[in-house]
Amino acid sequence: MFKTIEEHIRKQVAPAALRAEFRQHEFDSMRPFCMLVFCISLLIWLVFDLIVSFLGGQGFTWLSYLFIALLGCLTVVLRFTRRSHHFDVLNLLFISVITLGMRLVIDGIPEPLRPVWLVLGVSTVLYAVSVLPVRRWSFFCAMAITWVMLNPFYHTRIDADELEGAMLISYALFLSSLVIYSYLQMRQAKLHNYYLSKVLLEQAYVDALTDIPNRRSFMAKAERQLRLATPGQFLAMIDIDNFKRVNDRFGHDVGDEVLKRVAVHIKAAVAGHEFARLGGEEFAVLFDGLDQPGAEQRVGALCERVREDLGEPPVTISIGLARVEAGDSLSMALVRADQALYEAKHSGKDQVVMWSAKLAENS
Repeated sequence: MFKTIEEHIRKQVAPAALRAEFRQHEFDSMRPFCMLVFCISLLIWLVFDLIVSFLGGQGFTWLSYLFIALLGCLTVVLRFTRRSHHFDVLNLLFISVITLGMRLVIDGIPEPLRPVWLVLGVSTVLYAVSVLPVRRWSFFCAMAITWVMLNPFYHTRIDADELEGAMLISYALFLSSLVIYSYLQMRQAKLHNYYLSKVLLEQAYVDALTDIPNRRSFMAKAERQLRLATPGQFLAMIDIDNFKRVNDRFGHDVGDEVLKRVAVHIKAAVAGHEFARLGGEEFAVLFDGLDQPGAEQRVGALCERVREDLGEPPVTISIGLARVEAGDSLSMALVRADQALYEAKHSGKDQVVMWSAKLAENS
């Protein structure tokens, strides 16, 4: 079954919104790694510059301090970067600075050694860029900047029509093709995995029929909400009146449409609070930040919305409402709301009943 779902997803074209969500998610998860790459790149460049400056006799000039300061500033900026599209630009600035610095340092070593170090520099930078969470345009811009800055034919007296030049061109084409292929394949695999995870999570936590959270999702979120112990918490249990009669008379397809209509009304009426379909024709809502009149007004308005719905067949709902006191467990709150719902169903339906200790005594 997993393979079937995976093959189906791989054939889908991810919409632009999902791609944007994936890029942001990938950057959020890889931001520490990006910081590590920036810091290591700065450290490697510093060590290389020091070696060439002192052993190579170039001297540690003001340009060395300038590049260290620029790379350090860009690394600090990354620490406060939160948007993936900002990182795309920041990464290009970092690559421009570090490749320019590498070029200036390499130009100071003996000419016969320059091509090797330039190609090594290109290989290192391109590999680092290929594993960073950057978009395609940013990746290809970074590749172009790297080859322009670290061009092994510039200031090296190597001709492209000679043996060494032909070998350099062949290696450059091979390296670029390999990096591009690896980058595109990894990006595609990561996108598909993200898409697959999202689909499976939605199937686990979203009710397939009504497209609202299911029981598993509600229990997890409600438990967390109750632990926060925010003031003014109320739990409402909602049941569609005479739903079995609707199924028996009109069929289950019509019954499914009724469930969808009620779910739409719940979603609209209690936006900002936790709600879910618990199963069958039963729904639940967890309110917070309300007083009792406010909670009763919200569920009363929901009853009215469903009652005035012009869809066929017309239906009504009954609601049991219970205050959640500090220290109450979710199971205790569900029992109380269910007791209030039972009273609403058996005392006329299409109404809201608030739980009281008397209901617990009568049940």
